[in-house]
Amino acid sequence: MYPADRRYTKDHEWITVNGTHGRVGITDYAQKQLGDVVFVELPEVGRGVTQGQAAGTIESVKAVSELFSPVSGKVINVNATLASKPETVNKDPHGTWLFDIELSSPGEVDTLLTSDQYAEFVK
Repeated sequence: MYPADRRYTKDHEWITVNGTHGRVGITDYAQKQLGDVVFVELPEVGRGVTQGQAAGTIESVKAVSELFSPVSGKVINVNATLASKPETVNKDPHGTWLFDIELSSPGEVDTLLTSDQYAEFVK
């Protein structure tokens, strides 16, 4: 259910890591809890983010929730498609990324949950 090639936060974000770069999204569990996503506010490219701190928001028909950065670093890219198609997050949450980050502390990834740990967490 939760791809093994990524790490997860208890706030329901995922990250895939390639060297010192990461790609961030939200989990299937998160999108189900949110309901239909209608707006995504992503961090600005160049912005510094800190692990566990708010980096943006995601708005659904039910609520507005903060997006938390799974690691610390600098935002290097955002998924601009989500401005006009935020519902993509609901259709394919593990295939739809929100932003890319250059990790400032790669060791932080080791503090995140594995797919098995995350699946157990959301049971």
